[in-house]
Amino acid sequence: MPDNFIDIASLDMDGRGVGHVANEDGSAGKVIFVEGALPGERVSYLTFKKKKNWEMASMTGLQRESALRVTPKCPHFGMCGGCSMQHLEASAQVAMKQRVLEDNLKHIGKVKPGTVMRPTYGPSWGYRFRARLSVRHVKKKGEVLVGFHEKKSTFVADIKRCEILPPHVSDMLLPLRALIGSLSILDQLPQIELAIGDQLTVLVARIMAPLTADDEEKMKAFADRYRIQWWLQTKGPDTAAPFYPLERELYYLLPEFAVRMPFKPVDFTQVNYHINRLLVVKALRLLDPQPDERIADLFCGLGNFTLPLATKARAVMGIEGSSSLTERALENARANGLEGKTTFSTRNLFEVTADDLLALGKFDRMLIDPPRDGAMAVCQALAALHASEPAFLPKRIVYVSCSPSTLARDAAILVHEAGYVLQQAGVVNMFPHTSHVESMAVFERG
Repeated sequence: MPDNFIDIASLDMDGRGVGHVANEDGSAGKVIFVEGALPGERVSYLTFKKKKNWEMASMTGLQRESALRVTPKCPHFGMCGGCSMQHLEASAQVAMKQRVLEDNLKHIGKVKPGTVMRPTYGPSWGYRFRARLSVRHVKKKGEVLVGFHEKKSTFVADIKRCEILPPHVSDMLLPLRALIGSLSILDQLPQIELAIGDQLTVLVARIMAPLTADDEEKMKAFADRYRIQWWLQTKGPDTAAPFYPLERELYYLLPEFAVRMPFKPVDFTQVNYHINRLLVVKALRLLDPQPDERIADLFCGLGNFTLPLATKARAVMGIEGSSSLTERALENARANGLEGKTTFSTRNLFEVTADDLLALGKFDRMLIDPPRDGAMAVCQALAALHASEPAFLPKRIVYVSCSPSTLARDAAILVHEAGYVLQQAGVVNMFPHTSHVESMAVFERG
């Protein structure tokens, strides 16, 4: 077999095919990561990055095709960097993510869940209710591009449609390009943030110069025609403010708990609206809060889990590092009539100690939903309590994760140092057609 051909054995965490070049003695040699290749395939490849023990390559030909390979739905797949796995059958994508989670728990955390939960699925297309779209005026082409970056590039992909955006937003991309191309500030509008709620679609235009009166009229006409609301952002996210129309409010519903969550388009909320509903329901079912219990919700944000928990438990404390977030979470609790069962505390959870947790009082159960950095300080504080005040520890923890590696690291602390048992773990397919792995784990006092 020629040197530029390779058999693909597996996928890595980023959805690239993994193969080995054979040594002279026939043993497995250097690892080759091949973009676009799938397990079971034989491919030809072209290396674009080379290190001593591995190479990164692009697939140039397909000699043996996997039965799991499908035709990508999007005509821009392979050029646009928004998706990486449209060529892999949808259920196989989820199975790959499940293996990534299990491998991380095994090799990083040295733990194994008692039960692997069935994956949580939602819609595979039109699911992205949050997005940050780059805008570029390409003078050589005489047009404006709006979309995601090209793969391995800072250039904006020339896309006409996007299959992971809701259809009404995808249909808006070309008219949006035309609108921006007609504005006086077309070279000073680098980004548009998308946020969709239950009854409203908001576009946040990042503008580096003031709009003219003509610009304003054009943007208002666009908002009326496509039934969206414009916000303008002149500097950081704190400067984002509604422009037109003014009388509408962005919110999403959690109908299973009769909760209505107002939010700003620059706030962090889950990208996948449908999966978030399922995620909240599943997390609460796994945590199983009782009417007489006090619950902690760490990294609570605007109260996505806190307010539903307050409908089930005696009392819930939401903890977050930003005072502006905790203040607005309290406003959301008041708007839903739950202020009597919720309190919010502003603390840096990346530096929390056992004494800090003791000062907050005993919690019967705990939900942890950290960013990609994970919750190592929290887990270390729980481990310290296990050594000094074991009766103070929550009897059950549900950990919602957007990074399998930091979940595995934190699981090692909870299991090997804090006296917990990893009862269950599984993936949530929050981002179909990407390699992003969202997961959930349940820890119980041993």
